[in-house]
Amino acid sequence: MRWPIGRVQQLVAATKSELGELLQGVGPEGFVGDDGAPVPGSDLVAACDAIVPAMVERDPEWAGWCSVLVNVNDLAAMGATPVGLLDSVGARDGAFVARILSGLRRAAQAYGVPVLGGHTQFGVPAALSVTALGKAEEPVPGGGGRPGDAVRLTADLGGGWRPGYAGRQWDSTGHRSSEELQTMVKAVGRAKPKAAKDVSMAGVVGTLGMLAEASGCGAVLDVADVPKPADASMGDWLTCFPGFAMVTAGPQELEAGPAESRVCGRLTEGQGVSLRWPDGEITEVIPAGVTGMGAA
Repeated sequence: MRWPIGRVQQLVAATKSELGELLQGVGPEGFVGDDGAPVPGSDLVAACDAIVPAMVERDPEWAGWCSVLVNVNDLAAMGATPVGLLDSVGARDGAFVARILSGLRRAAQAYGVPVLGGHTQFGVPAALSVTALGKAEEPVPGGGGRPGDAVRLTADLGGGWRPGYAGRQWDSTGHRSSEELQTMVKAVGRAKPKAAKDVSMAGVVGTLGMLAEASGCGAVLDVADVPKPADASMGDWLTCFPGFAMVTAGPQELEAGPAESRVCGRLTEGQGVSLRWPDGEITEVIPAGVTGMGAA
């Protein structure tokens, strides 16, 4: 049960530890380090994510699908309803671009979000990024939690490891109907928890660490209570990209259709993240803030 600790720390260091130094002053007041950004003076929320170039090169259709998935999830974490997408695609030729756009279009149709336009370039290394626009009158912040708040993980446990990405990418969305996908991404907006973050590159523990850091808190995660697929080890599940998964803080329950939602921790005084094992022992796994961006 202890072996994931070093893996969690390495993942957090590799994906998030330099952000604070680079991104000081970025983001509207109260929304530092959030998955999306509320546009001042409007009800718009914008999100932007790029796909790792090696993944675009290796699996262009899946990369296209994921480019929609991760952006819609970012809007969903803020309780926003997606209204449109813009894509930026680069590849060596039109045939390769067509494969990327095939996955992107399928995902956009599945999530019910129109592709409004974008930019395409040929004769360059594979590259893909998407900007998503959504609407939310009262966006849910990533830093709205307080010590004592319950921590809940809401995750789709269906599906399995994406071929070629075992232990790293859980594909829960590829087999879901459009209705199921849209029900899941509306869950945060309906529940309006005090804080929410989409589980992405930092994994479950790292994402909880970011929510706690933005909230000016620490956190304890009860390992035995984490909802997990039967076919995934706990170490893999806590450090993978899980498809659809949200970490939220507060008493609100999330109704997310096929996704399972369970209280599995609590925000605490202090900083960092600790894991509580089934025998009650607690081990510190992230000693301080994940990004260095501080409290929102």
